[in-house]
Amino acid sequence: MIRRLALSAALALVTAPVFAASYTLDPGHTQVVFSWNHFGYSNPVAQFGNVEGTLEFDQAQPTKSNVSVKIAMASVNSNVPKLDEHLQKDEYFDVAKFPDATFKSTKVEKGAAADKLKVTGDLTLHGVTKPVVLDVTINKVGEHPMRKAPSAGFDASTTIKRSDFGIGKYVPMISDDIKIHITSEAIDSKAYAEGMKPPSKG
Repeated sequence: MIRRLALSAALALVTAPVFAASYTLDPGHTQVVFSWNHFGYSNPVAQFGNVEGTLEFDQAQPTKSNVSVKIAMASVNSNVPKLDEHLQKDEYFDVAKFPDATFKSTKVEKGAAADKLKVTGDLTLHGVTKPVVLDVTINKVGEHPMRKAPSAGFDASTTIKRSDFGIGKYVPMISDDIKIHITSEAIDSKAYAEGMKPPSKG
């Protein structure tokens, strides 16, 4: 009986789905959206269309995870071309001098529920680096039905003060607080790299 139970347990371990710990963020399904208050009248939103990054994630030990992300600031899109041009100038993002923003995690803690995490990391924006805490929800971990590869999906949110990063134009009439929401699908890095290769000829 004991031998049979041990064999069943071993088979369960062998047949259980094992998902890779190394992922690449899928830029086609990753959005970084931010919003602000405009003179008290409205709350516009914009997003960055060029986001890349890597994720080390172990579902069994999520606190050992880490993430690194790079955002091309010139990819800002508010659906208002003149505003996008304005945001890229030196009084705001100054993309000519600071083309990228980066986030690198330094600590991951369990949240209030099994699918929640608190991820602390260093955000570098406009040439300034400050600690930021992301409230993260693990949406799903499993085999992606389209990619046929181990995948993980997350949402995250935080609020930063733009003046902390040297972007203080029109504060406080235009809000200092900037709300950020991130949603992302991350694909097993080996599978992602294979999927990016051009089809073979012949």
